[in-house]
Amino acid sequence: MSELLLIDDDRELTDLLAAWLGQEGFRVRACHDGSHARDALAERTPDAVVLDVMLPDGSGLELLKQLRGEYPELPVLMLSARGEPLDRILGLELGADDYLAKPCDPRELTARLRAVLRRTQSGGSSDTTGNIRLELGDLSYSPNRGVAMLGEQEITLTVSESHILEALLKQPGEPLDKQTLALLALGRKLTLYDRSLDMHVSNLRKKLGPHTDGRPRILASRGRGYYYAP
Repeated sequence: MSELLLIDDDRELTDLLAAWLGQEGFRVRACHDGSHARDALAERTPDAVVLDVMLPDGSGLELLKQLRGEYPELPVLMLSARGEPLDRILGLELGADDYLAKPCDPRELTARLRAVLRRTQSGGSSDTTGNIRLELGDLSYSPNRGVAMLGEQEITLTVSESHILEALLKQPGEPLDKQTLALLALGRKLTLYDRSLDMHVSNLRKKLGPHTDGRPRILASRGRGYYYAP
């Protein structure tokens, strides 16, 4: 049974979501401000976090930034009552794995959470040592750990970034169309005007940087998708 930490100052909403998610097989802890959320995280790390953009003692985006520094592989789904495109973009830029506008359909929230948890728990196939590593030039990636290595530098990736990199490294130089990549990386298809995948790819590009000769590592092929340039 997966444990969720629900962080939202709307107590009526958290009660409703906790009751729904409990019926769907989740254990739910709820916090209504950033301070209590930090205490709850220090006490026990959940399997995923549902985080509202607006909190009474600060911005949920600031808390997300802290979470990404302290718990880089922890899946985070953002909620926003405003549903502003800027909030969505900022949340994804800061490393949120997915984003929903409030009021959200509890069934949609459940589906999104299950998708991100499947990606967290899927990992990679293992050899007899329990480890697998994808290597291409100066870059190596361990699906089991969700960590990329550039030479001696370790780069920790979010769940979504990990699955994007794994998919691209498995067919270097060959474009992977966005819908296929979205299913692999996000666990769902892209909707109209949905830039979630593009934002995750942009974050991944920033973390990996260019090749030593200045060439980009991840390129977009118009109408065909993204690919890793060896």
